[in-house]
Amino acid sequence: MDKATCASAALLIALSSGFAGCTTVAPWERGNLAKPHMAVDPNPMQSLLRAHTYNTREAAASGGAAQGGGCGCY
Repeated sequence: MDKATCASAALLIALSSGFAGCTTVAPWERGNLAKPHMAVDPNPMQSLLRAHTYNTREAAASGGAAQGGGCGCY
């Protein structure tokens, strides 16, 4: 097989494996997917607070709006 055939075969495999994750969800299964423990981040407010505290104490400018001096004071 030449390069073009191998590349197209790899692309076909990648696309077919990507579409395997797409499925329809029955109405009675949607309640299970809406539960808090199924969320990617089950506690978004706690995550935001921890990120704010980390950015403030480390004086890291990683997207946080408030940076401190690194001493732990606010």
